[in-house]
Amino acid sequence: MSSEKRQKSGLTAAWVSRAKPKDKPYKLSDRDGLYLLVEPSGGRVWRMNYRIHGRQRTVTFGRWPELLLGEARERLLDARRLLAKGIDPVEHAKLEKIARSLAATHTFEAVAKEWLDKIAAEGAAPMTVKKARWLLAKLYPAIGRRPISEISAHELLLALKKIEATKRYDTANRARTASSQVFRYAIATARTERDIASDLRGALITPKTTHRAAITTPVEAGALLRTIDDYDGHPLTRTALRMLAHVFVRPGELRWAEWSEFDLEKRVWTIPGHKMKMRRPHAVPLTRQVLAILAEIEHDAAYSPFLFPSLRAVDRPMSDNTINAALRRLGYGKEEMTGHGFRALAATLLNEMGCWNPDAIERQLAHADGNSIRRAYARGQYWEERVRMMQHWSDHLDQLRNGAKILRPKFGHSGS
Repeated sequence: MSSEKRQKSGLTAAWVSRAKPKDKPYKLSDRDGLYLLVEPSGGRVWRMNYRIHGRQRTVTFGRWPELLLGEARERLLDARRLLAKGIDPVEHAKLEKIARSLAATHTFEAVAKEWLDKIAAEGAAPMTVKKARWLLAKLYPAIGRRPISEISAHELLLALKKIEATKRYDTANRARTASSQVFRYAIATARTERDIASDLRGALITPKTTHRAAITTPVEAGALLRTIDDYDGHPLTRTALRMLAHVFVRPGELRWAEWSEFDLEKRVWTIPGHKMKMRRPHAVPLTRQVLAILAEIEHDAAYSPFLFPSLRAVDRPMSDNTINAALRRLGYGKEEMTGHGFRALAATLLNEMGCWNPDAIERQLAHADGNSIRRAYARGQYWEERVRMMQHWSDHLDQLRNGAKILRPKFGHSGS
């Protein structure tokens, strides 16, 4: 076939496949400016020459046979459309390559881990970061390697449905919430444009709210305290259980307790804000009984910064499962009592006494108060009452452990 005929009708697949290499590179012209450059090595490359902004340029579409004739013609049409808009195909290809490279590094997993590092650096509680990391890791197998800007709401829903299919409804809902925070972070850092997780509100099964298992009667509380005294596991675990009953902080706050936070002379334990669920410092009055429990702990800050260090590494606190595992060992099922249940026990019995201001109880439980002025007022107003209340609580626990049903305080709150 002559060059003139090829110019009119274009190349054929057979002609391209039969092209033989020569001593020097040569061109086989197709149509509309497309040509096949045949190299001395035998390689064949699809190209087009063009002029833009007064410059002569060449765009390479790809190599044959990876890119066949029909596909090369499609690439040619795309390039000519760009030229018609005044866009340089070569520069456009460079930008596309950069975009693809960025998309590959801006995967859901990469952005999620970046967000986790961010909240950790901002002072999020270690347990908060750990839980978020655990939830997001459940989504990585399905969407972790996908560019976050390309993930659809339906794609995320399928990943969440896999968790839901295991009957872990609460986990699926919390994973959706965690992923929503990642997408919002990606929006703020120009990696995507929408929080697709927000579109999935109501798409997952919402589990019926159940309260944490807890003992809430004086008789049962007394039996629990006596059982704790007979605990035959590690002594430090028994100490942690005993102390948790008196201070009724969240189990994670007890696990992460450090010697430096305790002022034994002033009888106060000040938990830093970054360790608290509500991100505000919290003060716990230390009763005579708690001070006695602390005195029983045989190590100090020179051995470990933590009151209850891990048995495997003293630079880390005890496992988050230690308290609940100890309760199971004592014969209390997860539907009967948990480490968090000591808070419900204290809240129930202190309120039933009817002699403590409910706000003082709530403040000691470190529950949130949406009114910042009221919160600041309560912090000052109820401190003395909380000191008396906590000592009475410790005395009351002693009475319950010894078999008494109730111990009435001789004093209570002085008004709201």
